[in-house]
Amino acid sequence: MTEKTEAVVVGGGYAGVMAANRLTRRDDVTVTLINPRPTFVHRVRLHQLVGGSDEAVVDYREILGERVRLLVDAVARIDVTERGVTLASGTTVGYDYLVYAVGSGSAAPSVPGVAEHAYPIATLEEAQRLRPVLADTPAAAAVTVVGAGPTGIEIAAELAEAGRTVTLVCGGVLGPYLHPRGRRAVAGRLARLGATVLDGPGASVTAVAPDAVHLADGRALPSAVTVWTVGFGVPDLAVRSGLSVDDLGRLRTDETLTSVDDDRIVAAGDSAAPSDQPLRMSCQAAMPLGARAADTVLSRLAGEQPGVLRRTFAAQCLSLGRGAGVLQFANRSDVAVPLHVGDRLGARLKESVCKGIPKLLADEAHKPGSFRLHRMAGGAARRRHLAQAARSEAPTT
Repeated sequence: MTEKTEAVVVGGGYAGVMAANRLTRRDDVTVTLINPRPTFVHRVRLHQLVGGSDEAVVDYREILGERVRLLVDAVARIDVTERGVTLASGTTVGYDYLVYAVGSGSAAPSVPGVAEHAYPIATLEEAQRLRPVLADTPAAAAVTVVGAGPTGIEIAAELAEAGRTVTLVCGGVLGPYLHPRGRRAVAGRLARLGATVLDGPGASVTAVAPDAVHLADGRALPSAVTVWTVGFGVPDLAVRSGLSVDDLGRLRTDETLTSVDDDRIVAAGDSAAPSDQPLRMSCQAAMPLGARAADTVLSRLAGEQPGVLRRTFAAQCLSLGRGAGVLQFANRSDVAVPLHVGDRLGARLKESVCKGIPKLLADEAHKPGSFRLHRMAGGAARRRHLAQAARSEAPTT
């Protein structure tokens, strides 16, 4: 009787589900997915949950392969020596290979008053907490959204379209990733929705009070509800487990996504830092990383050399309420180019992407190995160049 290989995937987001489904390509691999929630969080729709147009969750039965065992629990620690994970419930699960895909959440706030008076929305629980607060707040009351990345732009547009009085505080430039043409399209849509955009160096937040947001230039903005969308952080599971991490706590790996400490651990998604050159945190990166992590494990089981990471970015999608959106195209180095699609067509394309993500995961569940975006040509040579440059600049110890 053939001995089974035990593969454990920690984290049931975009990267974790993709990796778990793909690992079922081999009949001699038993796959366990450990996740603290019983349902899949469709994070790209969390702003819609707050606005009331979507619940931002998907039943795991729709996207997870039949041979993947779902274990609803949180991982407290990874024991590298014994090859096991200790769960919050106190039980232990052993593994032969582990996929570290714990994802990301809101960054720890460093501005006074944020923890007490602002509402982050990087996780399902945070978005669910904000929704009833807004429902109990008069429609004419001032809402301040802090942070002008994709999350800040999308939630500001969603609330403004619903008739809220919204001010978006950029703390710098609106949509830093966007090309100037795409930025103008976003700014125009926000203006038409009645949202106020404050950008420039003076528009950084120095403190948050129960009823106001204080800026670096001395202004105090009235704010009945303050939404905080500044930055992402990752769970500290790798740190607690004694594994090597980068400055943000992401697991350090090589270009095959293998941990620099242990070749039985691979990482994927927002919590991975391959060659200390992590990709932009997004589902667009997470699913290819999940597929690459699974392929690394499968290659090792087959006695083959694992392939290396390739860049797979092509664009950034933004919804600007239900009636408009922007699809900002980029080159293979993930730099925005002048080409973008806006208005209603942009909204339709954004919605198509949001609907397509669960379908890609479901397709991989039904036919493991069908996902191929992580094998697209290009990007590997540039990553090697960046990694070599980073090593040459590192201080000698």
